[in-house]
Amino acid sequence: MKDIADLLGRIFIAFLFIYEALDSLVFYDKTKATMSLYGLTWHQDFLLVTIIFILLFGAILVLIGYYANFGAILLILYWLPFTLIVYSFWDDPQEEQRKNAVFFMRNFSNDRWIVIING
Repeated sequence: MKDIADLLGRIFIAFLFIYEALDSLVFYDKTKATMSLYGLTWHQDFLLVTIIFILLFGAILVLIGYYANFGAILLILYWLPFTLIVYSFWDDPQEEQRKNAVFFMRNFSNDRWIVIING
């Protein structure tokens, strides 16, 4: 039963990150525009291609269980800065602070689950 739960966890986590990578690839120009809104203007093409590679490579490693810990580290290296940049609730207007604080905490709990599933 533990093996089935482990496999399902790997599939669900990998799906989230693979979907995000493919979404960034399909909507490449819109993703670059969103990056500009968050102040990420330094070598956007390089950053975006690197992010897509990290997401795909890390998610595939987690999915197949081959060097899953390394894959989880790659995904956390993406997700941690993403969470700090996108959900910086401490800089938001008062009416949005609570909502973005919830999203911020949810994303940090996702990081924790990646590490737990991958040992």
